[in-house]
Amino acid sequence: MNLTLKVWRQENRKASGRMETYHAKDIPQEASFLEMLDIVNERIISDGGDPIHFDHDCREGICGMCSLTINGIPHGPKRATTTCQLHMRHFQDGETIWIEPFHAKAFPVLKDLIVDRTAFDRVIEAGGFISVRAGSAVDANAIPIPKQDADLAFEAAACIGCGACVAACKNASAMLFVSAKASHLNHLPQGEPEKTRRVLSMVARMDSEGFGNCTNQYECVAVCPKSIPADNIAKLNRDYALATMKEALL
Repeated sequence: MNLTLKVWRQENRKASGRMETYHAKDIPQEASFLEMLDIVNERIISDGGDPIHFDHDCREGICGMCSLTINGIPHGPKRATTTCQLHMRHFQDGETIWIEPFHAKAFPVLKDLIVDRTAFDRVIEAGGFISVRAGSAVDANAIPIPKQDADLAFEAAACIGCGACVAACKNASAMLFVSAKASHLNHLPQGEPEKTRRVLSMVARMDSEGFGNCTNQYECVAVCPKSIPADNIAKLNRDYALATMKEALL
């Protein structure tokens, strides 16, 4: 495959970004999108140029590091797929592909296609945990949990924190991410004691980090590589309303 790449280049978070053109020649159809960038970078380096900087880690669709906007869609055109699991057979020979970082106020560009997503880490630090003994493994049947609750918790826990939901939202809202992290724990009895504090703290931190408000248009759900449902957003709104009332009565 021979492709034309329009790639966002930016020296640092203070510099102005620009689109630069690269020609990706003889790309195997079975290559992943990141492997394609590896091939292009090898050629740039051999020509004495500065390679395209991008994030990656596991390349197995688990870590959420491969945060690229491809042709205007976070993670690219294939639904429920991370960039690292997107293969070049889903593109046409001779196609022009536009590659940009996740653009959001809370995700400043560090260099080229790499953004700073530590805002997500600070949201987790605010309440995405439970204060329980972290010693030996507890027997699986020690705390009975209804299967429906366990399934909902597991579904929410599938969120990999990639930030595609923020990049797709016109308001740069992080509600899908925050609701998934809160719902994961709030569905379980282990998370019940700190539920009120968790919801209030995580939402407050989300707002302070500069994420926008949710207007329920579900662009986030459309691009989520793990298909996290919008039901979690509704649950977070209910939990937040209840937590606010409890705080007001104390």
